[in-house]
Amino acid sequence: MDPKDFYLLATMVTFCWLDPAIAQELIYPIREELQENTLIGNIPKDLNISHTNAVTGASANLVYRLVSKAGDNPLLRVLSSTGEIFTTSNRIDREKLCPSPSNEENECSFEIEVVILPNDYFRLIKIKIIVKDTNDNAPMFPSPVINISIPENTLINSRFAIPSATDPDTGFNSVQHYELINGQNAFGLDIVETPEGEKWPQLIVQQNLDREQKDTYVMKIKVEDGGSPRKSSTAILQVTVTDVNDNRPVFKESQMEVHIPENSPVGTSVVQLQATDADIGPNAEIRYVYGPQVSSATKRLFTLNSTTGLITVQRLLDREESGIHKMVVLASDGSSSPARASVIINVTDVNDNPPTIDLRYIISPINGTVFLSEKDPINTKIALISVSDKDTDVNGKVICFIEKDVPFHLKAVYDNQYLLETSSLLDYESTKEYNFKIVASDSGKPSLNQTALVRVRLEDENDNPPIFTQPVIELAVMENNKRGLFLTTISAMDEDSGKNAEIVYQLGPNASFFDLDRKTGILTASRVFNREDQERFLFTVTARDNGTPPLQSQAAVIVTVQDENDNSPKFTHNHFQFFVSENLPKYSTVGVITVTDADAGENAAVMLSILNDDENFILDPFSGVIKSNVSFDREQQSSYTFDVRAMDGGRPPCSSAAKVTINVIDVNDNTPIVIYPPSNTSFKLVPLSSIPGSVVAEVFAVDGDTGMNAELKYTIVSGNNNGLFRIDPVTGNITLEEKPSVADIGLHRLVVNISDLGYPKSLHTLVLVFLYVNDTVGNATHIYDLIRRTMETPLDKNIGDSSETYSNGDYLTIMIAIMTGAMVVIVVIFVTVLLRCRHATRFKAAQRKKQGAEWMSPNQENKQNKKKKRKKRKSPKNSLLNFVTIEETKPDDPMRKPINGTISLPAELEEQGLGRFDWRTTPTSTFKPSSPDLARHYKSASPPSAFHLKADTPVTVKKHLVVQELPLDNTFVGGCDSLSKRSSTSSDHFSASECSSQGGFKTKGPLHSKQGTLPRARTELNPEYLDLRSRTELNPEYWTPCTPLVES
Repeated sequence: MDPKDFYLLATMVTFCWLDPAIAQELIYPIREELQENTLIGNIPKDLNISHTNAVTGASANLVYRLVSKAGDNPLLRVLSSTGEIFTTSNRIDREKLCPSPSNEENECSFEIEVVILPNDYFRLIKIKIIVKDTNDNAPMFPSPVINISIPENTLINSRFAIPSATDPDTGFNSVQHYELINGQNAFGLDIVETPEGEKWPQLIVQQNLDREQKDTYVMKIKVEDGGSPRKSSTAILQVTVTDVNDNRPVFKESQMEVHIPENSPVGTSVVQLQATDADIGPNAEIRYVYGPQVSSATKRLFTLNSTTGLITVQRLLDREESGIHKMVVLASDGSSSPARASVIINVTDVNDNPPTIDLRYIISPINGTVFLSEKDPINTKIALISVSDKDTDVNGKVICFIEKDVPFHLKAVYDNQYLLETSSLLDYESTKEYNFKIVASDSGKPSLNQTALVRVRLEDENDNPPIFTQPVIELAVMENNKRGLFLTTISAMDEDSGKNAEIVYQLGPNASFFDLDRKTGILTASRVFNREDQERFLFTVTARDNGTPPLQSQAAVIVTVQDENDNSPKFTHNHFQFFVSENLPKYSTVGVITVTDADAGENAAVMLSILNDDENFILDPFSGVIKSNVSFDREQQSSYTFDVRAMDGGRPPCSSAAKVTINVIDVNDNTPIVIYPPSNTSFKLVPLSSIPGSVVAEVFAVDGDTGMNAELKYTIVSGNNNGLFRIDPVTGNITLEEKPSVADIGLHRLVVNISDLGYPKSLHTLVLVFLYVNDTVGNATHIYDLIRRTMETPLDKNIGDSSETYSNGDYLTIMIAIMTGAMVVIVVIFVTVLLRCRHATRFKAAQRKKQGAEWMSPNQENKQNKKKKRKKRKSPKNSLLNFVTIEETKPDDPMRKPINGTISLPAELEEQGLGRFDWRTTPTSTFKPSSPDLARHYKSASPPSAFHLKADTPVTVKKHLVVQELPLDNTFVGGCDSLSKRSSTSSDHFSASECSSQGGFKTKGPLHSKQGTLPRARTELNPEYLDLRSRTELNPEYWTPCTPLVES
């Protein structure tokens, strides 16, 4: 074949894609008998395979490898670097590859497999080579001499079969033409083509034959193929003219087809041929023989009984070698014209062939063992396995699997073709070698199978770092050790082998106190340890193998230095000083002694004790807390000094001492004591002629504490709504802010708060100052009656704002009372004007005399005597003054009714900061239980006071309405602080939220005020707020003051 024509055919490549990621297929048609190193194709070019990595752009070094079986003589070779396919020195002979007769439709082909490596680019390329026939064989007759017998009475144009020639070539290169040479005009040649495409030559009688004239004809027959150049051969054809035989044998069936299993035993009957002859005698004796075209292979398998015509099995059949046997049987009666019958024997398949396993390694084995690296990835290709079965149908269906559980699996790529590859990562340390079988089993019954042994041995890679037996190594060593002291042996294991398992040790940073042997791992101390300097050493040890590249791991080493009792306890101060407040309760904590010990454990367990103290203090030996065993009084002893000792628990113990001083400091435990004004029921006259800035009254108090606890501040918290008065916060002097006007005439009640500047809690006292604005006093009894009535008015209200409501069911009576009252007022005004004009001179003199007096308190004992006498009595030191006293009616008075009322907290008290009163402080012992408590009128967050007045109730007139000075020790103090923030939660009826007293009074006749005469009315106060005990229980003449609030 011309090389140009071959390259033209090689470019005609057909490929089909099975799985682009795994398998592809190429088809190359070639001619047989090609020269060595003839180019067949180029795999990367024909499959458009790029040698560049699509991701990185780097060149990929692909390797093309032909997958062949060990011992095979491959017909083709693949260049590993380029993927080009070339022929080898082994000749490609189509007739040898496909020995069975075939026509043009039954192509002859063989397959090769090529893999592309490495594993990341793996592809399996299946290449089918179709071998085209060349005319390299001449057609041949079965025998060089062909004998034919023809009766002499044969009719003209009678036909006689001639054995046909055979040609291994196919198609047009096979038998195409027969030619009769030297037919002597007696015979001719005709060619009959069978349905299978075979050409059978037939000899035609062209003239009458006469055996007496000529009994033998010798000719030549030539056969020729259609190849280029054509090839041919000849054979001698000898025709013998025989005597006349009237009748020829005739087959009952001239064409027969039978089926017989391939496992039929020898002697099995295949087919019975039957022919008849109309002659009698010797001419009717029929003999059966094979025709000249029956192959010798068929004659070896089957025997023909010449007498009976029975064909039987002569040897064991094998469908896989030849499944169809065609034969021609001749029936002859001795004449020259035998009868002809065609017999086709089909050998049917039985499952008599086990599957075959064709194991072709992708990774070349060494002595039958495949070596893999343990670092090879998953799906590493090991071998290409092809399984086949010569049987057909179900008997030829093969399944393939691995016999046991190994890290390998079979992946199907083509029909009956598998890739053996790894299914998981391999580990040399767990398994060094695998021996397993691949089993191919067909589907016949019973099933037949075949096995192939695969040996895989792993090669060690340095994939395991050294592993320490202890990832954390903890050691303990006593301080004050010797240099070079053995501590421990550090060891690590490496699961690799060889150099990959050789380990060297190395210390990490922060290990200057230690030495480590690189080979043995012995750890020693290079210095003397002092636990007080460093108690723990933490460093790392590295174990590195000698692999390529080397691997390493680290272990943490913790060395704890154990303590020796080489340090004494140490106080944080040589001299401790603590400051405590006086009045501190017994067993209170006054300070904490702090001591440390540089040692540890029992050596640092320090116990404290007092060395020289008269049991005034208690010292906790473990916590160092000092508690008082006495109550402190700064005035008796201002400081205490003693020594303490600390001793550790070591053997032997160590100790040390320190000095302690306790200093007693003052606390704010005294409330202000009011000295002036002397009474809460006294009042001061403020003439209308007083000028602004003049002192109209004075408040003075003292405090038993010292320093800031004794500094006092004076504040008006209620009763100065019009801003007429001002009090000096330091001196307590009350001055006029503006000149009094006619609208200011009347009684003014100022609530003055006296508070100290104590820390952390301020204490305070309230005092009432009554100022009567008018030119003269006039009726003093009326003024004291007003003062008494103000006790029913809440302290946060101006007494001028208080009003009483009188109701009458009879509207006419009210109208008459109003008209009568108006006329009485007119008469009184008229009479007053006359009297003032008459006694003007006398009134002025009396007014000048009264300006010298500061406070007025008329004596009740002589009500007829207009001269006021002041009752004198001695007041004890630090006593308080009585503010309010109101005479009580007789207890047997049937009209006596209690007075009900509630007094709310004035807003000014909160603004002045009176809420700083400390409820936890205890009032001084100078307060008597019977002292009045104005704060009992307070009720935190309460609504304005409401008095229940009944206008139709008669009110009796008191016989005596005077103001009596009370002892100084009854002066009101802030024991009931309505400003306390805790008042809303107090449940005690003596708390700031609700202070109470008991009392009541009755009056007959109208009550007088500066506005005029009021109608008679009855006022009821709750007995819980006023003390209405009888005179015999209190004072035969006067009211008893309220009791100051004492918090329990």
